[in-house]
Amino acid sequence: MMNRRIVLESRPVGVPDAANFRVEEVALPEIGEGQVLLENRVFAIDPAVRGMLDDVKSYMPPVPLGGLIPTMVLGRVVQSRNPDFREGDYGRAFIGWETHSVISPGSVGFENVRVAEDLPLTAYMGACGWSGITAYVGLKRYGEMRRGDEVLMSAAAGAVGSVAGQVARLSGCRVVGTVGSAEKARHIVEDLGMDAAINYRESDDLDAEIVRHFPEGVDLYFDNVGGVMLDTVLPRMKAFGRIPVCGMIANYNHQADPYPIRNMWQVLVNRITMRGFLAYEAADMVHEAEEALAGWVRSGELVATENVSTGLEATPGAFIRLMSGETTGKTLVRLDETVSTLADWKVPAHA
Repeated sequence: MMNRRIVLESRPVGVPDAANFRVEEVALPEIGEGQVLLENRVFAIDPAVRGMLDDVKSYMPPVPLGGLIPTMVLGRVVQSRNPDFREGDYGRAFIGWETHSVISPGSVGFENVRVAEDLPLTAYMGACGWSGITAYVGLKRYGEMRRGDEVLMSAAAGAVGSVAGQVARLSGCRVVGTVGSAEKARHIVEDLGMDAAINYRESDDLDAEIVRHFPEGVDLYFDNVGGVMLDTVLPRMKAFGRIPVCGMIANYNHQADPYPIRNMWQVLVNRITMRGFLAYEAADMVHEAEEALAGWVRSGELVATENVSTGLEATPGAFIRLMSGETTGKTLVRLDETVSTLADWKVPAHA
C-alpha cells in the first residue's frame, strides 16, 4: 500500500509559503506488534507546528528537511496488532500530514477515541479534541480558575481561545478577549458570548484598553500569543494573578528574533504564577475534559467554530492561512468530503 504525505522542502522565513512543502509517495511498512495502521480522516492544523519548522530547540524536535510535517491526526483503524484497537475504531495521535499512519505504543497523544454518532468527526479534533482539552486543563489546572475571576483571553477567536473564553464564562468568570479584526471582535461577543473584545490592531493604546476593561486588574490571563500582548498585560495583573502559557504565536514566525519582554519583573512585583503547559501532560484530566466539552457542545452552551479544507493537497494552504491570521476557530483538513463537519451536523440536528 502506498502512502501520500507532505514533507518539509525548505525552511520558512517568517510566514510559510507553498514552496516550503512537497508532496511525496512512499510505501507503507508492515505493522509490527503493538502497532495500528490508520486511514487518516482529519488533520488538526495548529500554530505550534510553525516552531518545529525552524532548526531551533523547542519542546518537540525540529523537523528535518525532507521530514514529515507533524500534526494531530484522527483516523480509522484499518489494521491492528494492538489489543486496545480493533478494525473500525478511531485512533488519534500526533503524527503528520499523510494519508495513512502507522502508530506505535507511546506515540504522543495516542488514544482510542470513542466517536459518538451524534457528533461529527471534526468535533473530535477541535472543541471536543485537543484544542478543547487544552483550553479546559489550561484554565482549571494551570490557571487555577475560580468563579468570579476577571479573565483576559488572548487570540480569543482562535482554536483554543474561542473554547477557553466560553469555558471561563460557563464557569462564572467575566471574560474579555483580544482579537485582530472588527469581525472577530463581533464574533466573540455576539456568537461566543464573551463579555467584551479588544481589537489590538485598531487600538492606539493597548495598555489603556486593558485598564479600561480591567480597572481593578486581571486575575487570569490565558496567554496564546506572547510578545507585545504579554508584555503589556504583566503590569496589569492583580497580586497573585495567574498566567497559564498555552502558546506564543507572535514569536512562531520570528523565532530567531523574538519580541523582548521588558516587564518580566512584574512577575515578582505582583507575585504572579506564570506557567507553560502541554495539555497531554495532564492525562488524568482528559476524560473529564472530553465529557464536559462534548456535553456543552451537544447542549449548545458551547459554540464550536471550525474552518475546514478538503484533501491532502489543501493542507499547506490551510496552514499558511492560519499563520497569516486569516482564520477563525479551529483550522482543520478533512481528507475527503465523506468526513462529517459541524456545518453538516448543525443543519439536520438543530434546524
